[in-house]
Amino acid sequence: MTYPTTTRRHFQFSLLALPWTFAISSAGAHGEQHGQPNAPVVKEQKPWGIAGEPRQASRTVQIRMTDDMKLSPNHLEVREGETLRLRAINQGRLMHEIVIGTTDELKAHAEMMKKHPGMEHDEPYMAHVPPGRRGDIVWTFNRAGDFEFACLIAGHFEAGMRGTIRVKPKV
Repeated sequence: MTYPTTTRRHFQFSLLALPWTFAISSAGAHGEQHGQPNAPVVKEQKPWGIAGEPRQASRTVQIRMTDDMKLSPNHLEVREGETLRLRAINQGRLMHEIVIGTTDELKAHAEMMKKHPGMEHDEPYMAHVPPGRRGDIVWTFNRAGDFEFACLIAGHFEAGMRGTIRVKPKV
C-alpha cells in the first residue's frame, strides 16, 4: 500500500518524536525531579515547619538507614526556628526514604505507600534514597512540638523504621 508523501512524512516525524514525547511526559512524574539541585523548592508551611535554605542550615545531622529497619539516630532535639540539613545515608541494599511529618500524616502516607509501593517523592520534607546513596532535606523547624521522621516504603514504617523530633520553643 502506498501513502501520500505528506502522510509518510507525518508518520516518519511521529516515529522520531515518540522518544521525546515519553521523555517529556515522564520528566514531570512524581519523584523524577527530587534531588536535582536546580529544581525549585516549594516553600509551603507545614505543621512541622517549612523548607529551608541550604546556606541557613546551622548544622547537618546524618541519619543512617539500614536494612534491619533502623534509623540512627532515631531522636532529634531542635530549637524552634533552627534550620537543619538532614542527611539520610542509605547503608543498606534496599531502597529507603526519610519523610518528616506528624504522626497522623505519616501513618496515612504509609498506608498510601502500601497501595502504591513504587511511588517516589518530590516534596522538600522527603528524600527517596537508593542503596549506597544519600539524600538531603533542608528544613526550618519554625513550629514547636513533637514530630516524626520515618521510612514510608511499604512495610518499613510498620517494622519500626521511624524516629522522633522534639522542637523546643524559643526561650
